[in-house]
Parts: sequence; C-alpha cells; structure tokens
Amino acid sequence: MIADIPNFADHKVVSQEEELKARMKHLRDEVALTHALDRLRAERRALPWVRVEKQYVFDAPTGKVELLDLFEGRSQLVVHHFMLTPGSDHVCPGCSFIADHTETARQHFEQADLSFAAISRAPVPQIERVKKRMGWTFAWVSSGDSDFNYDFTVAFTPEAKGDGGAPYNFGKERITKADDMFGISMFAMRDGAVYHTYSTYRRGAELLMGALNWLDLAPKGRNEEGAAHSWLRLHDAY
Repeated sequence: MIADIPNFADHKVVSQEEELKARMKHLRDEVALTHALDRLRAERRALPWVRVEKQYVFDAPTGKVELLDLFEGRSQLVVHHFMLTPGSDHVCPGCSFIADHTETARQHFEQADLSFAAISRAPVPQIERVKKRMGWTFAWVSSGDSDFNYDFTVAFTPEAKGDGGAPYNFGKERITKADDMFGISMFAMRDGAVYHTYSTYRRGAELLMGALNWLDLAPKGRNEEGAAHSWLRLHDAY
C-alpha cells in the first residue's frame, strides 16, 4: 500500500468551516513539500555529468543510429529504458504507463530543447509490433547485443544476477526472473560530446506517471490493494 486510505463508505463528514480548518492545515504541509521539491530539483540539475566515451549503435526501423542521432538536433535527450526482453511476449505495464504519458507530453518538451527515445534490447520487429498495438509514435530503437542496457544497469547477465544480486537502482537487488528492468536516463550534448546527467529507477519513474497525481487527489487515492501498481494494465487490457 502507498498509504492507508480511510474507509470510503463511512468517511468522516463535517461542516464546511471544520473542513476549511483541516484543509488549511494540510495546505501548509503541501506548500512546504512544494518548496522542498524545488530545492531537490535544483540539486538534481546541479549534479555532475559523466562524458559518454563509448560509441553506442542502435537498430532503428530506418537502419543504424548512434546515441547522438537520438538528440535530433536538440541539446538534451531523455531515454526510457523500456523493459522489453528479446523473444518475450511480456509487455511491461509500468513501462507502458510511462509511454502512454510520453506520447502526448513529448510535443511539449520537444519545444523545450528535449528529445525523447525509448530503448530496449528487443529487436526492431518486436518493438514495432508493440508500438502498433499500443498506438505509440515516439522513437523507439533496439540496443540489440550492445552494452548499452548493461552499462546503464537495466539488463543483467546470468552471472550478475547470481553474484549477490543484480546491479540495479544503485545497489544490489535479487532479480531472479527478469533479464531486463526499467529506468530513465538523461543526457546532454555540448560541443559535439554526449554526457550522462542523471538516471532513476523504481519509484523514481513515478515522476513521469501523471495519472498517478490525478488519482492521488481523489478520495480513494490509487485504490490499491497489495503491491503498488498492482491494478495497472496495458491501456487496451482494462
């Protein structure tokens, strides 16, 4: 459970005056959190960069492309490490939830000098089938057998998974079934060089799931029972 949800059927009902008093108290907490998030975002933007020295080559429907090509002339790039394993029929609901938001949001952040691309280890034909099913049009390329997904710790060799846990989410996690996981990585391009500026995994990706913010405003919240996001489905499977 993300948080305890009061019983919807017999939720406390008070006068408008009492509700306003409780709301104003809660507003102070909301404002404090907003200011704390502003500080956190500023700290994120100030994090040091690492130059990407390796030349990564990806498979796209149009042929071979490099990481620099994915910038499409802009100075910033966000990569969605989409969890799509070669030969697997499983399409990650969480990754798809992010992609649903990206499909419409990117028309705005592309105007703010930020490009988007999804990258998976699955081959292009497998990626294209998922794109067609879900109605997505954003750039999505295959890292194939390159080191990209392994270097950014969203793919794991059998040896890595067996050596005290897979190197994921800035630590070691017991990942026994999946060969791929999800994440978000940010890159900058300056004077022809590419830099890795930030990555986040697990619940860090909730920043991109705008529908959760709408649900969090509702009385039932995310209406979850058991594990977080246990209710989530592909948008054509509800």
